[in-house]
Amino acid sequence: MAVRISSKAGQGGPAAGSFARRHLLNGDIVFRLVVAASAALTIGLIGLMVFDSVQAAWPAFQTFGLGFVTGIRWSPSFTIYGALPFIYGTLLTSVIALLLAVPIAVLIALLVTEFLPPQIGRPVAIVVDLLAAVPSVVWGLWGLLVLVPFIRPIEHGVADGPGRLIPFLGPPTPGPSYFVAGVVVAVMIIPIVAALTREVFATTPRLQREAVLALGGTRWDVIRRVVLPIGRTGLLAAVLLGLGRAIGETIAVTMVIGNAPKIGGSIFSPGFTLASVIANEFNEATEPLHAESLVGLGVVLLVIAIVINGAGVAVRRRFERSAGRGR
Repeated sequence: MAVRISSKAGQGGPAAGSFARRHLLNGDIVFRLVVAASAALTIGLIGLMVFDSVQAAWPAFQTFGLGFVTGIRWSPSFTIYGALPFIYGTLLTSVIALLLAVPIAVLIALLVTEFLPPQIGRPVAIVVDLLAAVPSVVWGLWGLLVLVPFIRPIEHGVADGPGRLIPFLGPPTPGPSYFVAGVVVAVMIIPIVAALTREVFATTPRLQREAVLALGGTRWDVIRRVVLPIGRTGLLAAVLLGLGRAIGETIAVTMVIGNAPKIGGSIFSPGFTLASVIANEFNEATEPLHAESLVGLGVVLLVIAIVINGAGVAVRRRFERSAGRGR
């Protein structure tokens, strides 16, 4: 009897295994189809958005041509639309934000992953991450009511000192400016860059850390020779994500940048960004080609974001190839 049972079990074994393999194969096919459909839907939605935006802005592009991007005057009353002041303001505030935010975010990530014990590092990381949950309008109010009065004496001190030799640091205007907008955006993107950088640094191989320490290296040697070289690709991705947030920030920047449609000669001058001028003028766009030109600014902003992300991907691949050759 025992032999018969085992014989039947042996006969049913391959059938059961075949059924299990077919079941897993069908599940794998369904999963691949769902993932492919999701990716295609996302790409399709982005393509539809781009097509609709270009179609809506086409009258402005057709009327002004390349002058829409290179023009320095924006006057809806005279049907003159030039986007260069807003492109300048977007890039300037983003650069200021990155110069301030990236070093601070990297230092926070190193502090949490390399120096603080886990019992203290985790609460510090949570507090930093919670800054990303603060609404942008709150940051804008903080910048307008607290940061502007605090920075004004610093701006005058810089203008009276280096500003006499460097026009870019020239006389400030009382109130909002490119610099204040850059500082506010820097505070907003610090949690994003710090969180991603922290995760990258935490995945550094333990054996390489211990090897440097075993050879007599210090904690700084570990950071300089292991953590930063291995994590530079992830750090670049974090910087690009922060740059994307900086370029697209709207409400907070609108409240602290000064809203002047011109190219300021100093970082302490008021100005506009592409996102802030759209938010500031779209509800009142009644002049000819005004609404179309604002949509055109959105298209320009999208192109800038695509170019920056494309450049970032190219730099990341170059780093990866260099690392591969180094191995």
